[in-house]
Formats: sequence, C-alpha cells, structure tokens
Amino acid sequence: MNKKWFRNLLRGLSFTSAMFVFQACYGTPQDMGLDTLLEGQVKSSTDDSPIPGIKVSCDMQYIYTDEEGNFSMYVQAYENLTLSFEDVDTLRNGHFVNTDTVIIRDEKKIWLNIKMDEQP
Repeated sequence: MNKKWFRNLLRGLSFTSAMFVFQACYGTPQDMGLDTLLEGQVKSSTDDSPIPGIKVSCDMQYIYTDEEGNFSMYVQAYENLTLSFEDVDTLRNGHFVNTDTVIIRDEKKIWLNIKMDEQP
C-alpha cells in the first residue's frame, strides 16, 4: 500500500513538472486584451438595403459581409486605422464605388454604419 501511494505521488509530480516545463517553454498567447472589436453594416446609399459580399480589409486581414451586410472582426490596438470596403462580387451586387474610412479614436468596441454609392 505504501509503495503504491509513493508511486502515484511520483507520477503526479512528474506530470506536473512536465506541464510546468511545457508552459514555461511555449506558454500561452500573450494577448493582453488590447484588441478592438470592429463591427458594422454596409448598406447601399440609394435604397438603404444591405450589401452582401463586400470585402472589408484592415492591414493584412479581411472579411466579407454576410447576407445582411454585417461584418465583425478583431483588429490590433491602434491610433489610426484605415479600413477599405471593396465590391468584389460584382455579379451579385452590381458595381459599388470602393470606399476607404479612417478611424482615429481608440476604443474597445466600434460599430460602423457604412453607405456605399453605386457606380454610374
């Protein structure tokens, strides 16, 4: 009984030590919560209908709007942030003028209402 208890104790300590070394070497992501949630909706300026399939880009990342024209992405903390809105799905949407937007405020969550003009 005493040897079995000692063996289990040694197993537990070995596993705990291995996990500690793994945590020390590889750790957890050091994201300190400095990301900003960027959400919004893209609509047509003529009839206020949502536009699906608009490419929303920021730095090296991008996302497409859903069927209701909504988008949501996390971006790194910033002082000035430039967003681009491009109509890449011209077969479904028609032709909308690409739009750029600069955001200067630094908040944890931002909601944008974007209106895109149709090309003549």
